[in-house]
Order: sequence, then C-alpha cells, then structure tokens
Amino acid sequence: MRLTEYDRNARREIEAWQHGDAGIVSKMLNWAMQPMDWVVKRVITEDIEDQVDEAVSGMLSMLNDASEWTYDVSEILEMAKARGIEAERIEDLRDVPLELLDPLAREHTNENALLAAVEGGGTGLGGAVLIAADIPLLITINLRLIQQIGASFGFAMTGPDYRPLVLSIFNVASSSSKEAKNEAMREASVAGAALARDQEYRGRVSGSFREQNRHLPREIAKNILGRKLAQAIPIAGAAVGAGINYWFTTETAETAYMLMRALYLERKDRA
Repeated sequence: MRLTEYDRNARREIEAWQHGDAGIVSKMLNWAMQPMDWVVKRVITEDIEDQVDEAVSGMLSMLNDASEWTYDVSEILEMAKARGIEAERIEDLRDVPLELLDPLAREHTNENALLAAVEGGGTGLGGAVLIAADIPLLITINLRLIQQIGASFGFAMTGPDYRPLVLSIFNVASSSSKEAKNEAMREASVAGAALARDQEYRGRVSGSFREQNRHLPREIAKNILGRKLAQAIPIAGAAVGAGINYWFTTETAETAYMLMRALYLERKDRA
C-alpha cells in the first residue's frame, strides 16, 4: 500500500529518533546519578538489591506466561469514535490514516506519567525498604501504557505474539541506548512484514520466547535498579521516586509511540 507524504515524514522522524542520542533528561539523570553512587552503596544492602532484581525480573518474566493483561481495548475504540474515527475492532485502526492515529496515541502519556509519579513519590517516602514494592507497580503502569499506545495504532499488544516487542520497548526505555533502539526497530520490521502477509509473528529470533529474550529481563532490571536506588537517600526519596517514575514512563511512551508507528508503516508499506 502506497505511503502518503505524512507517512514518509513520520518515517523520517522515526529514523531520527532511532539514530539520535539519549534525550537531555536522560543525560542529566545519568550525570546526576554519578555522585550518588557512593552514598547509595552505603545505604543499600545486598538483600535489598536481590529483592529489587527479583521484583523486576519476576514482573517481566510474567509476560512469558500471562495471556491477558488488565486492559480493556474498548476504551481506545471509544476515544477513536470521539475523534470521528469509526472502528468496530482494534485491528480496523490499522487502515486509518496515520495523521489521525498519532494524536490518539499521544493522549495516554500524561495520565500514566502522572500516575507513575504519584506512585513513585508515595513509595519513595519509605526509602530503600519500599523500592522492591515500587518497581512492580511502575512496570504495571508502563505495561498498560504500552498496550494503550499499541492499540491506538491497531495492535492490541496482548498474547504471546507481541511480547518480544514489549520487552524491546522496556529495554530501550530503561537504557536509552542506540543498540537497544536498533534491536527494537528490527523487531518492529519483522513484525510488520509478518502482519502484512497475515502470518504469525513470534519474534525475529528462532526458538521459544524464553530463548529469544532470556537476557532482556535481567538487563532491564539492572538499568531500572541503577536509577531507583537513589530513592534510598533519606528525605530526597519521595522527590527522586516521583521524578524517576515520571521520566521512565515518558521514555516508555516515546519508545512505544515510535515503534508502533514503525510497525504500522512497515505493515502498510508491505501490504
């Protein structure tokens, strides 16, 4: 199916994001974390590190077993209808012009980022003790956000088919690395090609889901943990927790937005 001028401009935006450096907030956060390392190591025990790592890995590994997540796709259809987009099923949105879907997908960022910030601020009051409780909640909020953005472009993001893409989004959001972006874009390209031919997509690497992605949960856990440990600093914990949760959720939103646009365009271009 022929791409429009808007589609081609969107593809250029995606390529700029893929090859661009980490955002200013990510750079500032990484810089700010450096002088805190010594303090954090004094506060955090090995037991707490193990608890946090287990919490993150457990939440992400859940994607391997859970077939459904707590999210109602009818919400997206109602939002689309309010914008004058008629669609009976989420899949129908794949054939709607991208310029109508982009603002629909963008609507979900602020709500989830603010929810994550409030949650992070509350658990941040508990310092190191509540970090292990905070991270599963943060992952849950961001899973919901990924689903909402994916559904806005016609991809329900439930079941095993989309799990490699979900893990790729978390990997990019937590690391902001070009390597993670490139891997995620390759995943979106393979998924789009499969969907264009009405074939099943189960990840670009052969083998089971666990074999394809066994390294990612621990990498994501390590990257999130490195930032969340700053919540252990007395007094500053609430502010740090709120800020890091807000930052991580906006990174997830931007990553999901770009990858789902790439998936939409790849499918359309090959259909």
